[in-house]
Amino acid sequence: MTDNENLAAKLEAVLFAGGDPIEKLKLCAALMVSQEELENAADCLNEKYRKEDSGIELLRLEKSLQLAVKKEFSDSVKTALEIKKNMALSPAAMEVLTIVAYNQPVTKSFVEHVRGVDSSSVVNSLVEKDLLCEKGRLNLPGRPVAYATTDNFLRSFGLESIRDLPDLPEKKEQLSFDDMLADEEKE
Repeated sequence: MTDNENLAAKLEAVLFAGGDPIEKLKLCAALMVSQEELENAADCLNEKYRKEDSGIELLRLEKSLQLAVKKEFSDSVKTALEIKKNMALSPAAMEVLTIVAYNQPVTKSFVEHVRGVDSSSVVNSLVEKDLLCEKGRLNLPGRPVAYATTDNFLRSFGLESIRDLPDLPEKKEQLSFDDMLADEEKE
């Protein structure tokens, strides 16, 4: 076994035992390796999981790593562990997630300003689902809580980083309210 394969095996053991995402810096400290050595070991694990008929995969989430069940086996795991099927997110929840993801960190009042409706219950629901989290308080009157997306958000949407979000359409590609009115008048 090469040094890199040995390190990959140690990394696999730590990630398996941890279950949740573990920050890369914490992994480097625990395994006493550089970030480059950690990335090489992670690449080795990725290669191993790609070659083998493995039921797990390595997820790279922003600054963390995690072992997870491959999507094609998730239904079997849910059935065996009696995990209830995840409920689909409402259009309001998707709208709030989009606002937060592209503008984070943001306050509830920012989300409500963009949406034009009270969004407290939607934000709270997304925090309970671990798709959003509190990222501290802003230095503004009332010290409002700032919210951001979580590693669970990245995992749920198949993203490695928030930078992997698709670009927003350019202003010229968007349909304005005036354009909609003009189209209705033509009809």
